[in-house]
Amino acid sequence: MQLRYNVRVYPTPGQQIELARAFGCARVVFNDGLRLRQQAREAGEKYISDGELSRRLITEAKLTPERAWLGEVSAVVLQQALADLNTAYRNFFNSLSGKRKGRTVAPPRFRFRKDNRQAIRFTKNSRFKVLDNGRLRLPKIGDLAVRWSRTLPSDPSSVAIIRDAAGRYFASFVVQVADEALPPVESEIGIDLGLTHFAVMSDGTKVAAPKFLRRTARKLKRLQQDLSRKQRGSQNRSKAVVKVARAHARVADTRRDWQHKLSTQIIRENQAVYVENLCVVGLGRTRLAKSVHDAGWASFTAMLEYKAARYGRIFGRVNRFFPSTRMCSDCGRINEKTALNVRTWDCPCGSHHDRDVNAAINVLAAGQAESRNDRGAQIRPGLVPAPRNEAVTHPDAACSTRSVEGISVLQGGEDVNSATSRTTTTRPPGPRSTGWSGGPRCALPATCSTWR
Repeated sequence: MQLRYNVRVYPTPGQQIELARAFGCARVVFNDGLRLRQQAREAGEKYISDGELSRRLITEAKLTPERAWLGEVSAVVLQQALADLNTAYRNFFNSLSGKRKGRTVAPPRFRFRKDNRQAIRFTKNSRFKVLDNGRLRLPKIGDLAVRWSRTLPSDPSSVAIIRDAAGRYFASFVVQVADEALPPVESEIGIDLGLTHFAVMSDGTKVAAPKFLRRTARKLKRLQQDLSRKQRGSQNRSKAVVKVARAHARVADTRRDWQHKLSTQIIRENQAVYVENLCVVGLGRTRLAKSVHDAGWASFTAMLEYKAARYGRIFGRVNRFFPSTRMCSDCGRINEKTALNVRTWDCPCGSHHDRDVNAAINVLAAGQAESRNDRGAQIRPGLVPAPRNEAVTHPDAACSTRSVEGISVLQGGEDVNSATSRTTTTRPPGPRSTGWSGGPRCALPATCSTWR
């Protein structure tokens, strides 16, 4: 498995200038490649291949006076910028053709100097090296001071230098890590994600939502008010922008660290973990958008997924349309929808449920069914008790001896195949879209779980 190890680096002022030059050159090559392909598409010309793009924008461009300064940075940085463009186009085309699952990927966009995130990448052929003294040597940049939090498990295949909106620099190493299977355990768990409680487990455990953004709302409000009072284009405004970015970065770092610790604990203590496949993008457009983004469900489930694959655990996602909240975990009955402020409810079977715990139990059961079905096991849903009295159009029709809409009722001891018992039904007047087929129209039972 390939993993990324991110560490903080501290370039000197001179190295920051060299990194800024590398960021700019990579951005120019990326934008030139995107512009060429857009012009070729508008002119109806053939799609420009990757090799042709590299020859025209790097090899030949360095020989022109307008792009001679591209030779001041490593050629690998420029090649990787075009590789990013090719990856963006490939993801876009695969999304259109259906080869790529998930949301539709937008076409590549131009990069700007004031983007919040700037990055360049070095591969092995650039001959970057981690020195014995712990520094990172990069071609045409120098030796960067690194604050190591842990050692790399293997030699990195590539390293990306990233500058975030807060002005911090990071080195992101790609390393190959062997899977470490943890000792098997018997417990399996289903998780219901929420806003009041970040995670509710099927065993009844509730993890309160930390609400990191809400806790720093007053400080962020003050910093953003100071920013709004600064004149555009001034140095004081630039300093205020960095202060706001650092406050947001601190919130994101705290949230990420907390989610890493919680996800690792869950994976270590359970053999299988099942969560609901929520549509975070759709929920982010509702009135709960701020709380949804503050919770960070997508990043948390992504951590659970890759850690389960790394440590030999089972991870599964349950369909978002599965009625986990409305289904009774005891009898399987699907009840009516309830408002969000209703946290407990009673099932007609006599069971009293906590809304979130019941949903987590149902997520666990659905996840186990899908997992066992994938392994070829025989899955049979639990029995659901049928209602005592079948609901029909007329309450007394079940015990009535009268005909209903032209259908004769059999008398006691009458043979269903006899000539006297056969009747001819006539279609009542009305449009054909009513769906009437010659029999009585019955209403489905209100408690029927098959049609809800």
